[in-house]
Amino acid sequence: MSAEETRIASEAETGVQRLKPNAVGLLGVMFMAVATAAPITAMVGNVPIAIGFGSGANAPAGYLVATIVLGLFALGYSAMAKHITSTGAFYGFISHGLGRVVGMGAGALTTLAYVVFEAALVGIFAFFASSFFATHTALDISWIWYALAMLAVNAVLTYFDINLTAVVLGVFLVTEIVMLGAMTVSILASGGGPQGWSLGSLNPLNAFHGLSGTVTHPDTGATLAVAGTAGIGLFFAFWSWVGFESTAMYGEESRNPKKIIPLATMLSVLGIGGFYVIVSWSAIVGTGPDNAVALAQDGSTAGQIFFGPVEQHLGHWAVVLFEFLLMSGSYACGMAFHNCASRYIYAIGREDLIPGFGRTLGAAHPRHGSPYLAGFAQTTVATLIVLAFYVTDRDPYAQLYALMAILGTTAILIVQALAAFSCIAYFHVQGKHPETAHWFRTFTAPLVGGVGMIYVIWLLVQNAGFAAGAAASDVVFKLSPWIVAVVGLAGLGFALWAKRFAPERYDTIGRIVLEDTQERADD
Repeated sequence: MSAEETRIASEAETGVQRLKPNAVGLLGVMFMAVATAAPITAMVGNVPIAIGFGSGANAPAGYLVATIVLGLFALGYSAMAKHITSTGAFYGFISHGLGRVVGMGAGALTTLAYVVFEAALVGIFAFFASSFFATHTALDISWIWYALAMLAVNAVLTYFDINLTAVVLGVFLVTEIVMLGAMTVSILASGGGPQGWSLGSLNPLNAFHGLSGTVTHPDTGATLAVAGTAGIGLFFAFWSWVGFESTAMYGEESRNPKKIIPLATMLSVLGIGGFYVIVSWSAIVGTGPDNAVALAQDGSTAGQIFFGPVEQHLGHWAVVLFEFLLMSGSYACGMAFHNCASRYIYAIGREDLIPGFGRTLGAAHPRHGSPYLAGFAQTTVATLIVLAFYVTDRDPYAQLYALMAILGTTAILIVQALAAFSCIAYFHVQGKHPETAHWFRTFTAPLVGGVGMIYVIWLLVQNAGFAAGAAASDVVFKLSPWIVAVVGLAGLGFALWAKRFAPERYDTIGRIVLEDTQERADD
């Protein structure tokens, strides 16, 4: 019996719809996970802020610290992925580890995060696209048309087989990595930059030192007093990883998920981390540590930390390509988050917790095996958010992107911390799968990773106003903590209500997993 016939037979027997099995391999899962990190956007957008207002030339050390913490988190996360294959990922993992009530709250928060992340990336894509085409083609049209085009294309592409999405994201992602890699190789091959190799930038202990002192601006010769806090540098380093955990939600559609998903998770985390450290360090070396700090003080020159070495070593054509990739990378990231949001809406919908959702939001396309109705629902919500910002004359970058990204990051960091502790509960409190349980991989590593996540949440609380910039006065920013709290508590409240008044629905929360890994432990 083929995989497709197995899926249809399973749906007929259980009444639960499934996504298309064996549709994507290791590389496809990694492409979709890494695309959510948007490497070129993360580097050009976040590194200059970490340099200018965080730990200065020690910004790469912050990325190294983030790699270590997230790597420890991923050890436990990937261990759970060996035994629980759930399109809901965090939702399924936490409901098995910490119980259905906490799992429902986590599912609500994760859905919120991915829903608004797509809207955020639509904003930054529209900003970059409008700027790029106005500069290079004299096509000067409002950003809203680029935003609506992106929303429409996302909806169409994710309607079809997931392989189509993986191919599109793979092309964009490989191009980004090649371009950033070419910059790095050109700097190293030329013998470094104007102010030495800055090897101290790679010392992880330096990530906790704030910026202070004076630097000379490379263009004007002016002496600038500079200051920054290590917390800002570390926060923007961690922010650059948001979305890597999405590997687990493709388990149902992947080949051999028990093997592929844990491997894809670890390779994605460590691969992104190592790449970020090397690229950010090479940009600092190529520009010069003091020059980089000076340029980062002004948003209009901050991009020169990357564009300067690229133009010097590769030529102006490469700068234009860089600008194009900022646009295409933002699109790829938004498309990846559209996939994430669709699968979360689908995963919760097919549990039919609200009667009728199983036949609508939880329906898989009969031919393509995609969560097509959930995808259309996600497009509708993201479009309404984008239009709300447009009609209120808000900026697509400084407000739509910044505010939605902060809102989503707040929600997802809370869930990541819960996921780390759910691993410990699953293996060491409930005593599940002693053959996998290990004092380091499933206890110490997720414990350190979870504590690290709590620290990052604290960094976000401390630096959210700075991250929002001018948008910190916006009512959406002020409401963000309350939105997160209301959504999370609503999820908890629904689960408690179901436990008391609809136990048959409560028993389903987070429990629709692949049959060969299905577990129904009592909470």
